[in-house]
Amino acid sequence: MSHEPRLWEQHCCLPLLPTADVTELIRYPLGSYLSVNIGYSPQTTRDSLELVTQLRRDALTDGRFRLVHDIEDAWPSTPTAETESTIALAFDLEDAGPLDGDLDNVELFHELGLRSLLPTYNHANAAGCGCLDTEDTGLTAYGRNLIRTLNEVGVFADGSHCSRRTGLDIAEITSVPMIYSHSNFAALWEHPRNIADEQAKACAATGGVIGVNGVGIFLGRNEPADRAGRVEAMADHIAYGAELVGIEHVGVGSDYSFDADDFNRELIENPESYSEEYLRYGQLQWTPPEDLLGTSGVRGLDAALADRGFSAADRAAVFGGNFARVARQVWHG
Repeated sequence: MSHEPRLWEQHCCLPLLPTADVTELIRYPLGSYLSVNIGYSPQTTRDSLELVTQLRRDALTDGRFRLVHDIEDAWPSTPTAETESTIALAFDLEDAGPLDGDLDNVELFHELGLRSLLPTYNHANAAGCGCLDTEDTGLTAYGRNLIRTLNEVGVFADGSHCSRRTGLDIAEITSVPMIYSHSNFAALWEHPRNIADEQAKACAATGGVIGVNGVGIFLGRNEPADRAGRVEAMADHIAYGAELVGIEHVGVGSDYSFDADDFNRELIENPESYSEEYLRYGQLQWTPPEDLLGTSGVRGLDAALADRGFSAADRAAVFGGNFARVARQVWHG
């Protein structure tokens, strides 16, 4: 690939610690939009508020980032020299836990840049069921109210990590497009974290977008040396999604973990929080920005999609246009 495209990265992860280094995000191209995780089930409201406050402060001090208030901050319709020389930064929560059961906290986090939230991370909580639960009862009454609150405030309702029924319930309840920020297709690789065709179709019916991720165990390509294979597998999932629900409903949420060592250590130290489907493949492998974009010697996703017949317009939609479209419908500023 001869250039680095502007990218809408719907989910990536820095360490969930005040010592997180926001400058790591400069590995993405200038002009891009990044949604960075600020907490999941172990974090309290205070934990996530302290983290997002620190990340915002560090980003502004660095000067190569712009904080997102509205869609024009995230994905300007007319890019300028300023927006092309900075990275747009917003945040997401991977569980309802950091709300501490108080839906007013959605507005509080929104004011600090939260633009995406998923109700449950792998296991059942007060909002609903997760993808690793053996019993799937979907969203609770609180979870249903959470989805309505996200709609009202202007935050993506996200089905990633949720159970099948929870994801379908989100699609049923939401009054605006929902998303799967970082989920692959179970039809291509059977894993409890991947979504069924039924979920994808329900998401698309809301007008939403499914962001394909680059995690080895969710692609079936987890060998450490198989970096190129992971990019090709991402392209396969995007092509499958485009055929299933339409090119306008597929994007990128690579789930790249800048804290990969910490996450792999967590799997070893707290295996009960996951499942055999997380643990059986050894150390998890991710697709870094350099591989995704083809700047590391690995053929990037843009070239892989072009080889599959995707036009330049199709690829631009996948790399950002689709998520930007639904943000214009969901976000209120």
